Amino acid sequence: MTDALAALQSRLQHRFQDPKLLARALTHRSSSAEHNERLEFLGDAVLNLAVAALLYQRLADLPEGDLSRVRANLVKQDTLHKVAVELGLSGLVQLGEGEARSGGHKRPSILADALEAVIGAVHLDAGYIAAEALVHRLFSQVEITPHMSAAAKDPKTELQELLQGRRMSVPLYRVVGTVGAAHKQTFDVECEVAELGIVERGIGASRRAGEQAAAAAMLIMLKSKLK
Repeated sequence: MTDALAALQSRLQHRFQDPKLLARALTHRSSSAEHNERLEFLGDAVLNLAVAALLYQRLADLPEGDLSRVRANLVKQDTLHKVAVELGLSGLVQLGEGEARSGGHKRPSILADALEAVIGAVHLDAGYIAAEALVHRLFSQVEITPHMSAAAKDPKTELQELLQGRRMSVPLYRVVGTVGAAHKQTFDVECEVAELGIVERGIGASRRAGEQAAAAAMLIMLKSKLK
């Protein structure tokens, strides 16, 4: 294990039983077939649950809708990017040559995704309790107030609240295709509302952007359908 990864574990306050998990969490798809996207998928789910629990504790008087909006502010790309930079991930993510030349080490989407992948890696290495504790440590210096709920809703949050208000399950997102070279891909994402049998698609420069585009398309469809 390199000194850099050992130092990162100290900052994470977690020493990996399986160091290969951490290495994979920091490997972008442009660098290797053994990349971090599956860990990112897992980490995204762990992050949302851990942040929800954190907000439930800290903002005891806030109603569900406002809690959802505060959580959306905390798990959005901009916030995760800042946390990733503070954690020192910028120089640790392994990129392909083209992605590195195009400034990938500073790209917010890459660093936000790597942070989620690290959270997913900790979950696999030591279980949910360890991953939740990591999330709480990472967000310990982030100001969390009820006023964050006043921020504009992103399409994914608005769609989730629309469906939950009608007692429906949250939407499902799937990457159905990627186009372009590894350092300059676009992501084709499906958004499905299973209970209504509706699927919409969106395209973006990252998985997150694709999901937001698909959610925006679904909102347009549902607002006309559910009038």
